[in-house]
Amino acid sequence: MNATATIRRWVGQRLLSTAAGRSSGISGLGVLPKKLTMPLRRDGLDPLPALADMRAKEPVHRMRRVLGINVWVVSGYDEAKSVLADTTSYSTDIRPMLGMGTDVTIGGLGFTDPPEHTRLRKILTPEFTLRRLQHLRPVIDRIVQERLDAMEEAGEVVDLVQEFAFPIPFLVICELLGLPVEDRERFRALGHARFDIAEGGAGVFGAMSESRKFLEEAVRRQRAEPGDGLIGQIIRDLGDEVSDEELGGLADGVFTGGYETSASMLSLGTLALLRDPANYALAGQADRVDDVVAELLRYLSVVQISFPRFAKADLELYGKKIAKGDVVIVSLSGANRDPALGAHTDSVDPSLDRPSHLGFGHGFHRCVGAELARMELRAAFLGLVDRFPQLQLAVPAESLQFRDLSIVYGVESLPVRLHPRDAAAVAV
Repeated sequence: MNATATIRRWVGQRLLSTAAGRSSGISGLGVLPKKLTMPLRRDGLDPLPALADMRAKEPVHRMRRVLGINVWVVSGYDEAKSVLADTTSYSTDIRPMLGMGTDVTIGGLGFTDPPEHTRLRKILTPEFTLRRLQHLRPVIDRIVQERLDAMEEAGEVVDLVQEFAFPIPFLVICELLGLPVEDRERFRALGHARFDIAEGGAGVFGAMSESRKFLEEAVRRQRAEPGDGLIGQIIRDLGDEVSDEELGGLADGVFTGGYETSASMLSLGTLALLRDPANYALAGQADRVDDVVAELLRYLSVVQISFPRFAKADLELYGKKIAKGDVVIVSLSGANRDPALGAHTDSVDPSLDRPSHLGFGHGFHRCVGAELARMELRAAFLGLVDRFPQLQLAVPAESLQFRDLSIVYGVESLPVRLHPRDAAAVAV
């Protein structure tokens, strides 16, 4: 293997390790030029102005050439939908970059192509229909209320990230997968290690391997006695048609795809709503909360970029010549702020009837858990506003620490004051 191939493989491994949750920090990728990281940089909740400038001038823009490969960023709304909907021109299979064969199960759906992607998605899709998810509504409501109780007990000022935003999706995923209560503490520890970005993500591969092994063990146990959750249901429906490795990988993909993304939406969504008391109150109205959630998903775009796509052949994309092997990345945060989605795209305005946002992606790689995420957000915001109608940020907004250079954008902590105290009110 030559030096260039070795470097590419290393970059591919780091990209794979950073594609899930908090391990998405790429500050350890010193090989990446600063310009290439611009779509991942923000000023608080907003993408950098340079991203809007780039979108206005060149919605399909060649960032630069890295290791002999052109890297393109697509930031226009129409252009992004076109790329995301294209099922023939690109590959998302990252295994060749990792030196892996196609017989290796990589887990999840984002790094696979049809027909493998099609087969695996057909396994998961029935479990994420609104009809199948209905049984989780009371479970989600119970979890939300339990976390609100815990916040109340924790004191007047609490960290919403630790007490509310992260526990809710974690517990919901445990219920969804059908993990026994006695296994959850071990799974929680594995999850924490997996999303630890200390030292640039060191140890992430080991944590990923351990959580994957844990879920494969859960699958093997449920072969004999299927549980009530997603793992047990797929075993009952498909039996030996799906292997332990495949089902463990799919379960691991559900975990990584739905854990930090929902947690970031809950924490950043609350921060965005606290900037405008009218919007915060609106999130507590059952007949308006869906509009608020949709607008927050667009505005925040916590998953900032799409899975990388590799051009299968030379092609033309909106006047730009893309060469075979070039990397095409969609800036979801850029596309969701495009004026093509209507007025005031740089603010939260639930009253506007906008085109469909790209917060869950688009096309055949669109997030399979989108409906579950909306259910979680709806229940959480309704519960939060009802219990704490005058919630306040408890620290100056400028003191908040965000996760810079993160594929899944988030905030490290969000101290909030549960009940009003005029003297302690903090402007957001």
